[in-house]
Amino acid sequence: MEKITIAIDGYSSTGKSTIAKQLAKALNYIYVDTGAMYRAVTLYAMRNGFISENSKDVPGLISSLDKINLHFVFNETLGFSEMYMNNENVEREIRAMDVSRLVSKVATIDAVRKKLVSIQQKMGEEKGIVMDGRDIGTVVFPEAELKIFMTASPEKRATRRYKELLDKGENVKYAEVLKNVENRDYIDSHREISPLKKADDAIVFDNSDMGLEDQFSRILHFANRVINKQKKDVH
Repeated sequence: MEKITIAIDGYSSTGKSTIAKQLAKALNYIYVDTGAMYRAVTLYAMRNGFISENSKDVPGLISSLDKINLHFVFNETLGFSEMYMNNENVEREIRAMDVSRLVSKVATIDAVRKKLVSIQQKMGEEKGIVMDGRDIGTVVFPEAELKIFMTASPEKRATRRYKELLDKGENVKYAEVLKNVENRDYIDSHREISPLKKADDAIVFDNSDMGLEDQFSRILHFANRVINKQKKDVH
């Protein structure tokens, strides 16, 4: 079977990771959540005093990047890979609201992006990968055979994220979550280094009013169409 590279980009809380996980499982591909990698670096920066709500020690974080070792470990019970930082499972901690508030600031640092993009590109050398993030189709894998750009209204995305955080037992207010979504949209879209934008050949996928099953079946259809075309082109 011909394997392809699938790049899923888009705004925060559009359900990129959920769809990407399902897609990777259905195709027997490797799934990589690049957002988890940026969140892990953010957590490291927070723990070591390099970033807070009011301060950012960029030189300090850059000088410590070599001390950050990131890898994914597949959890059979959950059915997906979890983020490990320096051999510690940080999957739950990196999803907390305090990390969400600061991750976009860390993601604007050129040296951080270069380090993580290099790791991501190495992961995708063999193809057969589904990767989601902000710059996968534009920077990490500009030659990806299938690019999806996911979007939804800020209100819909904030509602999803709010419910998700409540389910995890977090004490949050909807207004705070909506503000975080809008702030991240602005920072992600306006940063100088690898801003969030749609690749010219990406399929725009607005899931504001779509259920998960409908989203998954449509995107799986896109993937199979590209895979089948690759088979014909090869043979």
